[in-house]
Amino acid sequence: MTANPRDPVTEKQKMLANRFYQHLDAELTLERDRAAELTYDFNQARESDTELRQGILSNLLGMQGEACEIKPPFRCDYGYNIELGHRVFINYGCIILDCNRVVIGDDTLLAPGVQISAAYHPTAYEPRRQKLESAAPIFIGNNVWIGAGAIICPGVRIGDNTTIGAGSVVTKDIPAQVLAVGNPCRVIRQLESQSPG
Repeated sequence: MTANPRDPVTEKQKMLANRFYQHLDAELTLERDRAAELTYDFNQARESDTELRQGILSNLLGMQGEACEIKPPFRCDYGYNIELGHRVFINYGCIILDCNRVVIGDDTLLAPGVQISAAYHPTAYEPRRQKLESAAPIFIGNNVWIGAGAIICPGVRIGDNTTIGAGSVVTKDIPAQVLAVGNPCRVIRQLESQSPG
């Protein structure tokens, strides 16, 4: 049987294709080490060193819109898989395990301690013993507010204008314009369009 030339070959290609991959691969280890160095520098920079911080984020993130702000400490796996829209605000102590794409839309707010994990491990123990893992992309829409300590699981999509309550564990897609809370996170009500008054 002839191999399909589009089939992922490297461990990095497998990771981005949501296939089992070896996270201890040399290329991926170097890339994680680079992100660790950059986030260390970012987290140690003074509040007044805005140019330095912004330069570090430009080198770290895959894409960053205008007027984004990330409060340290901040941690991620690779950085280059994180895509931020305009005016995204990420508060203290957030962690993004970006082993696959993590896309965060315009004007979205992450409260302190939010965890976003594209990475996951097989439930069967044998592949885990072989150090295999997978990663599924996460898409968070525009104007989303994610409350403190919420956990966003692999492969989840959150629609525009939605609020995720503090401490929620989001294991499945959440539609647009709703309030969703709990573990597992569930929609509790539709949100009306509101104008500041």
